[in-house]
Amino acid sequence: MTGIEHGKRPAIRAFLIWTALLLVITVPLAAAAFSPLLAWRQPVYIVAGFAGIVAFALLLVQPLLIGGYLPGATHVRARRIHWAVGILLVLAVLAHVGGLWITSPPDVIDALLLRSPTPFSVWGVLAMWAVFVTALLGIFRKKLKIRPRSWRLAHIALALLIVLGTVIHALLIEGTMETMSKAVLCLLAIAATLKIAVDFRIWPLRQAGKPKRS
Repeated sequence: MTGIEHGKRPAIRAFLIWTALLLVITVPLAAAAFSPLLAWRQPVYIVAGFAGIVAFALLLVQPLLIGGYLPGATHVRARRIHWAVGILLVLAVLAHVGGLWITSPPDVIDALLLRSPTPFSVWGVLAMWAVFVTALLGIFRKKLKIRPRSWRLAHIALALLIVLGTVIHALLIEGTMETMSKAVLCLLAIAATLKIAVDFRIWPLRQAGKPKRS
């Protein structure tokens, strides 16, 4: 194999990974845009719904960034992008809930008080609060003097709750999201988050097992 051919392989691999991620994110959005259920929805409700889909898609991006699985994103750069995507995630959740509040305040109040008759609302609210708690812990981490290991464990636990709650929330809703693309997004988000959880559990053990340099 020549040097040129060897150099092309990482570029092709990077192209395939980024293309696959782009498709996984855009296909559910495009499919939702052509949903017949949008015909009688208010514009605010539509924006709120798409904000929820965007937030869901960002949940897949986050573990891929922090795990170093996206080509071209160095460790430092990935952490910065991870932080920026986290801010976008919070804003998307706020837009999702805020839009639903504008269209139907009683339903949102029932959901926030965990007395909604629809089970998907409870899971959505749990995921929402987990997102907010994660953001607050990230902002006040230094002031709270949270140790790196404690932060890692809390962050992973919250991430698992966020993804699990969001996946159940999405699967229970028969809305504008197309079934197959939604299922693929759910599976990938769970798989990526679980992979990071396992890696973060194994990494300290590997570090402890390495021989110390003299």
